[in-house]
Amino acid sequence: MFRRRTSPETADVPAAEAADAPGHAGGKGRPTPKRSEAEKARKQRVRPALNRREAMRRERERMRAERAKTREAMNTGDEKHYLARDQGEVRRFVRNYVDSRRTVAEFFLPLILVILLTSLIGIPVVQLASTIIWLAVMVLLIVDLTILGVRVKREVRKRFPDDPGKGHVLYAITRASQLRRLRLPKPQVKPGTLV
Repeated sequence: MFRRRTSPETADVPAAEAADAPGHAGGKGRPTPKRSEAEKARKQRVRPALNRREAMRRERERMRAERAKTREAMNTGDEKHYLARDQGEVRRFVRNYVDSRRTVAEFFLPLILVILLTSLIGIPVVQLASTIIWLAVMVLLIVDLTILGVRVKREVRKRFPDDPGKGHVLYAITRASQLRRLRLPKPQVKPGTLV
């Protein structure tokens, strides 16, 4: 009385034909593991922590291994394991654009160190000269980074019109501010190369 009635079309279809229907997916492509093998693999994967300290130690080891993998990828150029901020075609273009040019920002830290050391000399003329040079370097740095930011923004808009363009200028300025040999991911183009 309360059962569903089957339509006459579906009641007549044999089970063998239903299995060969177009909606039926094939096998998984590998043999089913034995129960003992599956249990052994599951126990090896899980390995529950004995206590909180052990769990923290395992988490630190996992994070250390992950950081080592990321560092190695940044040194070798394997983009699959880059940090999220460095991934993508636009970011690769920005990196190559910055790395193909020499900027004042690249030499800022060594210059400031030299200026600081010369300002410590007790001769007033040398101190005045180092102060003037420091101000000139700061002005050059601001002008250089502003020009770099404008050019990067223009090139990204021209080459990647459907990209929202968020954060690329700051990424370029940050990369340009680092010494070339300390940049990560490692530079892939030489200075003077057209990008």
